[in-house]
Order: sequence, then structure tokens, then C-alpha cells
Amino acid sequence: MKRDNKIFCNQCGKELQQQEDMIREGYFSADVVFGYFSNKDGLRHRWDLCEQCYDALTSGFQIPVEESEESELV
Repeated sequence: MKRDNKIFCNQCGKELQQQEDMIREGYFSADVVFGYFSNKDGLRHRWDLCEQCYDALTSGFQIPVEESEESELV
């Protein structure tokens, strides 16, 4: 969640560390628009998770997150 040019984890509320508008730690950002056939037709949800909250969320998945190595990091 962005507030005053700061980004916070929506789960735990922690402020993500930034330096010159670059986030300096691992995080996950979601941005989804719900379409037809959902209970949220036309709604957009946007949220951010720090790496610890992301790990806690995905550790409960019945089907694990697919992982692959990337050679170029943004």
C-alpha cells in the first residue's frame, strides 16, 4: 500500500525500505481487476506484501509456487 510515497506491507503494516524511490528489500505487489463471473465484478484490488508475509502466505499453498532462476534482476 502506498502512502506519502512510502510503501507498506498490507499484511503486517511494515514500511518497506526505500532509497531514492527504489525498494531495497524483497516484496510482492498484486494488482488485479475482477471481471465477469466473480463476486467483485469491476473492482480493482492492489496490495503489497513484505517478503516475510509473502513466505507465510505461500507456505500454506496446496500447490507450491513455481520457482525458476532469473539471470537479469530489475
